[in-house]
Amino acid sequence: MLRSSEFEALLDLSARIGADPELVQGAGGNTSIKEGDTLWIKASGLWLAEARARDIMVPVALDPLLDALERDDPAAEKAQDFVIEELNPSGLRPSIETTVHALMPQKVVIHVHCVATIAAAVQTNAAAIAAERLAGIPYAFVPYARPGLPLARAIGERIDADTAALVLGNHGLAVAGDTIEDAALLLVDVSDRFAGLVRQAPAADLQALSRLAVNSAYRLPEDERLHDAATDLESCRIAAGGSLYPDHVIFLGKGSVIAAPGDTALSVEARFLEARETLPPVLLFPGKGVLVLKDMTAGALAMARCLSDVAARIPASARLRYLTDAENAELLGWDAEKYRQQLNRAGQVLQ
Repeated sequence: MLRSSEFEALLDLSARIGADPELVQGAGGNTSIKEGDTLWIKASGLWLAEARARDIMVPVALDPLLDALERDDPAAEKAQDFVIEELNPSGLRPSIETTVHALMPQKVVIHVHCVATIAAAVQTNAAAIAAERLAGIPYAFVPYARPGLPLARAIGERIDADTAALVLGNHGLAVAGDTIEDAALLLVDVSDRFAGLVRQAPAADLQALSRLAVNSAYRLPEDERLHDAATDLESCRIAAGGSLYPDHVIFLGKGSVIAAPGDTALSVEARFLEARETLPPVLLFPGKGVLVLKDMTAGALAMARCLSDVAARIPASARLRYLTDAENAELLGWDAEKYRQQLNRAGQVLQ
């Protein structure tokens, strides 16, 4: 299939963004381009970083999807019914956030889980922070809503024809432009405006962690940055408070498991097995570091790194809005996210 030069440029940009863990983690984030009546958008569960290595884009019929949104048709939730099958030989499913891209009138939309933006968007005064940082940019702040139709409705109530950036509470960032270059430059501008101080975490105690992992289902992570969420006690306190954004819940479960004094990985494991609960992917040992499941997926590892990166950017004095029990349960019980979890577990999501 012949593709336009703009489509090819979007693939290049997608791969570049997807390789930056400060913008995208694992299968998170998505890009799109509108070509005529077709919206090309990243497939659910696939990685932007693989944009040049495999087919990751799905064609969706734009006008019928917008009509369904206008009617509040539940079919718009997954957008699967609007895929142009003859242009989708791989049988991919569109992103769970397809409706967000459809609503924004610009040709190119980039949605990322920028860690600097998330660190602001999880604070109780996130709207005020956005107003200060984004002066001069036509943006909208959207309080947290579950991805999919609830988020699309919340966005639809707040944007107009000029809105070029969305700060999504407890979620991330979306920017849009009429060209690839415009959208890419705006992404850099907005991301830079949210950048701030990053706490430097002490080094992990690898010897202690190795002893704590003995005879358990856990191991040391290869990426040493994962330890920062535990060795920096302020970050550990933040993590202990609960879940801050959707992809943490999807790939790591509700909140974080903080080991108590005297705990080993084996003792934590025993408690979960006795309760017949799934083992947590990550264990945080305050002041020492983290251990991860030996069979932890690449997607979950990326989200564990995200926890360190986000927490380190949250000021110690900040008041935070954690996802509620109902919001956690809503994400874990959502069919669209179960599909992403299935791909993640099956190893279909490539590194």
